[in-house]
Amino acid sequence: MQPFTMRVIEIIKQIPEGRVMTYGQVAEQAGSPRAARQVVRILHAMSRAHRLPWHRVVNAKGQIAIKDIEGREMQELYLRSEGVEVDVDGSIDLDKYRHVPE
Repeated sequence: MQPFTMRVIEIIKQIPEGRVMTYGQVAEQAGSPRAARQVVRILHAMSRAHRLPWHRVVNAKGQIAIKDIEGREMQELYLRSEGVEVDVDGSIDLDKYRHVPE
């Protein structure tokens, strides 16, 4: 496994319940600020195997980026169950819910 991939997995595992990070934010924390799409691919390929809280990662606008209805509803459900407010359009207030690692 590549070092960047391992860092991404560790960062996502550390997002606390009730908080979110953006794909770009995870990429930057992992050492490659322009690799947001790579974070998406890592989440897609490795969430189940590494038991990642995939639902805690959103796009730069604070929106759920999943296109298929079932996946989108699942992410909304998981976030709401953790106390995150999700607007009707799938938006999350990043000022309120963004996790910024120390």
